Amino acid sequence: MRKEGKAFKLKFITVTAAVLLLLTLTLAGCGKDSDTSSRHDALNQNGDISAKPAQTQQKVTLYFSDDQAMRLVPEERTVTKGDEALEAVIIGELINGPQKDNLEQTIPTGTKLLSVSVVDGVAYVNFSKEFQTKHWGGSSGETMTLYSVVNSLAKLPGIEKVQFLLEGDKEESILNGNMDTTVPLAPDYSLGDE
Repeated sequence: MRKEGKAFKLKFITVTAAVLLLLTLTLAGCGKDSDTSSRHDALNQNGDISAKPAQTQQKVTLYFSDDQAMRLVPEERTVTKGDEALEAVIIGELINGPQKDNLEQTIPTGTKLLSVSVVDGVAYVNFSKEFQTKHWGGSSGETMTLYSVVNSLAKLPGIEKVQFLLEGDKEESILNGNMDTTVPLAPDYSLGDE
């Protein structure tokens, strides 16, 4: 009787283990088919997947100085945005300068945008040293340059102010000593036609 009991227990354990193994393999196989199927469906729905993000066209408003450096004039432009943040695209367009003949450059040639990020409604814009060293000077020139950036960026949703940085540091007055740039600047649309 004991031998039969032991044999029965051994068969029971062996059969149970085989059933569990079969069940595990079946479930694992189902998961793979399902996963492969969902990936295949995603490819069919989304088309080709590439490493490059799709480029989109977006209309933005940029502000450039008039030829007397007395006021900022809006210039609407359609820009192409890829993997760059729209804020960086806007600064790049400001660096490139106006397209209209009666408007003037507001950011010195040779300036590079080192970084831009938005935190709690403030855009932190980090320029290379050329932003300061190649600036043409004057209090109105300083005003046109700073508010060209601030007014252009503040047109974007989620940006209320702009904090200027030079090579990663806040400067008491980033350009000519007339404006405090240790604090974020809010837009001033009274400087323009609007």
